[in-house]
Amino acid sequence: MTQQLPSDAVAVLTFWFGSDTLEQPIDPALQQRWFAADPEFDREIRERFGALITAAADHQLQAWEESPRGALALVLLLDQFTRNVHRDSAQAFAADPTARDIADRALARGFDRAVPLTARSFFYLPFEHGEALALQDRSVALFHALAAEAPPEGVKGAAMLSDYAEKHRALIVRFGRFPHRNKVLGRVSTDEETEFLKTGRGF
Repeated sequence: MTQQLPSDAVAVLTFWFGSDTLEQPIDPALQQRWFAADPEFDREIRERFGALITAAADHQLQAWEESPRGALALVLLLDQFTRNVHRDSAQAFAADPTARDIADRALARGFDRAVPLTARSFFYLPFEHGEALALQDRSVALFHALAAEAPPEGVKGAAMLSDYAEKHRALIVRFGRFPHRNKVLGRVSTDEETEFLKTGRGF
């Protein structure tokens, strides 16, 4: 029997994964929207979940942390939905520390291992999004472990996630930060970062 969730948490999970129980296969078309720059998708998230994002950032939804799926819904609001709603602005990253704290507490309780692998990866992304090398080290270790546990049908996707984690870490090792954030965060890029940004690579 699945644990009862607040209706808002159900809505978040269903919107992102297609199911709040996380037991059904995820539609590939839905997955393709997760990390794409799609103004319509961003608008839909803003209209449906903007108020919830604000409530989560203001620590008004802490009761959700008492279950794996509830904690996952909170992480989605503060680590993923923020990037859609506030695309190309500093606010896109403002809730990252809170998302990491929630993910850290969830991992300490083993909540990541209570959800399927694809959903589990979203507990790990807040560490991948951090600009500290220690966070990147943790991200790489978590994604490597996830890849090692992937079933045959999930090996390719898990390997891709692990590769992305490595690439994020490489940027922090090289620059100490993510250069593509410099403009929206009001940071001055170094000459090396400026040359790197011309390549169009980055996260």
